[in-house]
Amino acid sequence: MTPQEDDDDLTIADEAGEEPVAFSLAEVERIAEALVFASAEPVSEAFLAERLPRGTNVNAVMQRLVEIYAPRGVNLIRTGDRWAFRTAADLSFVIRNDSETRKLSRAALEVLAIIAYHQPVTRAEIEEIRGVQTSKGTLDVLMEAGWVRFRGRRRTPGRPVTLGTTPDFLDHFGLEELRDLPGLEELKGAGLLSGRIPPGFAIPIPVNVDELSDDEDPITQLDLEELGLLTPGGDAEE
Repeated sequence: MTPQEDDDDLTIADEAGEEPVAFSLAEVERIAEALVFASAEPVSEAFLAERLPRGTNVNAVMQRLVEIYAPRGVNLIRTGDRWAFRTAADLSFVIRNDSETRKLSRAALEVLAIIAYHQPVTRAEIEEIRGVQTSKGTLDVLMEAGWVRFRGRRRTPGRPVTLGTTPDFLDHFGLEELRDLPGLEELKGAGLLSGRIPPGFAIPIPVNVDELSDDEDPITQLDLEELGLLTPGGDAEE
């Protein structure tokens, strides 16, 4: 049975084989709202598409909810292909966090910025950009925060591991996609770059976080074992 477009109703089949149940668009929005609200993690559009009535335009439904929540204390935001409710940015000052937040060191911030803008990037390339060696502890801190991950293996001698950011990185910093990272003029306007910028200095446009580049191979289980992320038996370390 196809969606009933004339009266803006959508249908979902009953698992017991009974007649499909029709839902109005308003009801579909309520279902989507409930699915996102009930999830402890940002919800993917694929997850929503599996649970919303057949024929639902997921993106249109979510954009409608974005408009509804825009003036409220809680906003619906998109990070990558995932959706989540977050406190409105202008009200963040009233939300108390009694737990001590661990601040990143300058080295960790530099490494995170390089990975975000230059990914896929290897450890050697990070060190070349920074001009100093990068300790394993710095990368460990970023990975424990869930903001950095191993992407793949570079198709060059030695097959170095490439690094990139994660969906949690987008979620934490309120970015819909990597292209929302501030550009050169925005960084200068925010006072994050000095006036003595070298001639020809440019900030690269980040690539999609999930796509491997032409010179990358995917990470395999053997790679993970070699990197110490899996035990020899194949289980992820705690």
